[in-house]
Amino acid sequence: MEMDIVFPGGARVDALMGNMTVATNQDGTAPTPFALFLASIGTCAGIYVLGFCQHRNLPTDGIKIVQRLHSSAVTRMIERIDLDIVVPPTFPDKYYDALVRAADQCAVKKHMEIAPSFNVTTKVAA
Repeated sequence: MEMDIVFPGGARVDALMGNMTVATNQDGTAPTPFALFLASIGTCAGIYVLGFCQHRNLPTDGIKIVQRLHSSAVTRMIERIDLDIVVPPTFPDKYYDALVRAADQCAVKKHMEIAPSFNVTTKVAA
């Protein structure tokens, strides 16, 4: 997979992926890159919860995931992320554990658990 990161002006930095553009910036008109990264965790879990419900014809009305970040007081780095799947009172309780297992399949989470290495270089355009 390859994507281009471009600088369209101002504080904006965009990721070009196929025919999609993901805009980020630092001035409040788009998510910051870090906010987008954090959102990818909860939305990835959400994709798996949505798929679980759709596969079983369970309604998703009233379901949400609340994501909480817990940071170290010393390093200010995130030490723990909580994802609470909140369901309406009418949601069948026999599926509670299965919802957690579905959300636990999130690819973003799995990649964070076994972090990739990074290789940053400078190249001259041809």
